[in-house]
Amino acid sequence: MGNNYLTKAKNEKNDEFYTQYYDIEREINAYLEFNPNIFKNKIVLCPCDDPEWSNFTRYFAQNFEKLKLKKLISTCYAFASKGINGKYIVTTFERKNKSFDKNKVEIKGKNFILDKDINNDQKINIEDLNYKYLNGDGDFRSKEVTELRNEADFIITNPPFSLFREFLVWIMEVKKKFIIIGNMNVITYKEVFPLIKNNKMWLGNGFNAGNAYFYTPVDRKYANGVYDEKKGLVKFRNVCWFSNLDHGRRHQELPLMTMKDNLRYNKKMKKKGSYEKYDNYDGIEVSFTNVIPSDYHGIMGVPVSFLNKYNPHQFELLKCSAYSDKKCFGSGALYVNGKKQYARILIKHRKIKD
Repeated sequence: MGNNYLTKAKNEKNDEFYTQYYDIEREINAYLEFNPNIFKNKIVLCPCDDPEWSNFTRYFAQNFEKLKLKKLISTCYAFASKGINGKYIVTTFERKNKSFDKNKVEIKGKNFILDKDINNDQKINIEDLNYKYLNGDGDFRSKEVTELRNEADFIITNPPFSLFREFLVWIMEVKKKFIIIGNMNVITYKEVFPLIKNNKMWLGNGFNAGNAYFYTPVDRKYANGVYDEKKGLVKFRNVCWFSNLDHGRRHQELPLMTMKDNLRYNKKMKKKGSYEKYDNYDGIEVSFTNVIPSDYHGIMGVPVSFLNKYNPHQFELLKCSAYSDKKCFGSGALYVNGKKQYARILIKHRKIKD
């Protein structure tokens, strides 16, 4: 259900989904636990962010001194702060700022900067955040925002779902460190999977219990049942964090049983009675991550969600069936007993324990 909503949002260019502060804090903490000084004397850029709506800017501004940041930069697209009926909302934050210009507010993007104590209260926090209008509309692909990208050490944000592919390319052009949010299905993109395979990008720590909740100010009438009226949030199950920053969870070894024990004790495999082989590829179908056999030496096809548990020291990533050359699988997809399988990631063990 959530994935249908996300697909519809992408198709309709509805990109206004705002991440909860708790989820941002939880994700950032995973990197801080691995390296407490990761942000020390660094510049963080949060493109596609408006601090009146976005919690990314809010988080880094409130924790500026704790993280020992050198500078926080945020940019806002001119048309981001729309209300439910599509009317621009002029916020209190904007009106009280000395840069406010009613003639620019709907057509110019904004550049928010935090790097010093403006109000002389002997600390640097969100109260010292100020902004100026950009020359353009604040699109991340513009020359002026790209120049800010070049200045930054880290790019951290929830980019527009409909532009994820372009946004990722924009980051990788200059090999920046990043933490971003996207639909898990982007893993199957031919521009994305090679980055994961070659250890240039991986899944982040993840949302709590795999549930991602977002606030959206736009019309929710097509939420199709995923909009929680009590929480005022939209729930997605198919959204994850992507990063090239290390965290402890990706080094945890996935506990596995042997093929024999899986067939004997795992309920999912007891029903099948055996591991099925692909009709058109030399490998076995492993429909669930927790039934990966610890003692199989060959190639295994696992679901995309396996990457939530992927340890690069334990497994080797080989291919993604979603876009691989048709010569590889004969028909461009994997089949079991004549039935086409969902997109699979082909893996094998790096070493088999005796």
